[in-house]
Amino acid sequence: TRLVKALVIAYQRFFSARRPYRVCRFEPTCSEYMLQAIDRYHSRGILMGLARILRCQPFARGGYAVSYTHLRA
Repeated sequence: TRLVKALVIAYQRFFSARRPYRVCRFEPTCSEYMLQAIDRYHSRGILMGLARILRCQPFARGGYAVSYTHLRA
């Protein structure tokens, strides 16, 4: 899980931060969601984050979701 967290943080710092405008339709962003899910659920959080990324497409409604509200640890 540490490697995945490091990759997500690198993505946030080097790719996401360089965008001129915010493009994510979700709150929190998919990368923040994945970090929260990993902190709370460890390896299961990686799967939760990947599922969230798969929902990130033009036909998704977006919205607000916190990783720890719909599953119990």
